Amino acid sequence: EKGYETGEHAPGLKLGGGGAYKAAHHIIKTHAKVWHSYNNKWRSKQQGMVGISLTSSWGEPVDPHSQTDRDTAERYIQFHLGWFANPIYRGDYPEIMKNYVGRKSAQQGLGTSRLPTFSVQEKTYIKGTSDFLGIGHFTTRYAIQKSFPFLQVSSYHTDRDLAELVDPKWPAPGPNWLYSVPWGFRRLLNFIKTQYGNPLIYVTENGVSEKVQCTQLCDEWRIEYLKGYINEILKALNDGVNVKGYTAWSLLDKFEWNKGFSERFGFYHIDFKNKNKPRYPKASVDYYRKIISANGFPNPREVMS
Repeated sequence: EKGYETGEHAPGLKLGGGGAYKAAHHIIKTHAKVWHSYNNKWRSKQQGMVGISLTSSWGEPVDPHSQTDRDTAERYIQFHLGWFANPIYRGDYPEIMKNYVGRKSAQQGLGTSRLPTFSVQEKTYIKGTSDFLGIGHFTTRYAIQKSFPFLQVSSYHTDRDLAELVDPKWPAPGPNWLYSVPWGFRRLLNFIKTQYGNPLIYVTENGVSEKVQCTQLCDEWRIEYLKGYINEILKALNDGVNVKGYTAWSLLDKFEWNKGFSERFGFYHIDFKNKNKPRYPKASVDYYRKIISANGFPNPREVMS
């Protein structure tokens, strides 16, 4: 969407309301081709696995007792995660995406939907092409119904007929989009379990950056974030979700999309102004090291001081 519709990210194309859907369509078909290629040629010898990694926030209804709010939250997640996961696990785009984009396309006077369609053969070819699901997750939003008049320029965001809200009480230690809402992760993982047949999950990205450079490297907000989110994964495991691994984002401060080196997610602070790029451990390094060595939260009585 940012690469092929708004042009904010590389390759910087502004292709209007169909660009993101076309790009995603090609990604999904290409992914399936890679999976089949490995499956046919190398799997029997190597016994490896091929999956896809999808990043998704969680969408929560403002009022869980309101059917409209529940439907809106469902739409948020289907337009976010379901867009890619549904074809791979169930054989086609989510019905809600097909309905909404199709209806808006018709209102615009377009002969066909801006959301491309898979042929019967493509659906069969794509379905089941993931030995595991990689999940990148950072934050949560409340989703609320918001109708966009069809005279507006069509876009992925207006197709969904919703607005995203945040709770001002949620901690926001990093960039303006990243609020710390650990309970959303457990709900997302349980959604995946229910929707896609409890697939094998590897958490491929989870972490927080920082608004201000902490010269003392005292990133206690990152420690709190990791503690909260890892704890919710443990709860999801108790729910029966098939989470096999966890990767924190990220080991080092690095180049972060169109934010360049200004947004720092790393456990290690990098001095980018120094030609040797020295690395300095933040406080979270010691905390995460203990979690790794204990393979979970260590018993405080067993931790060496």
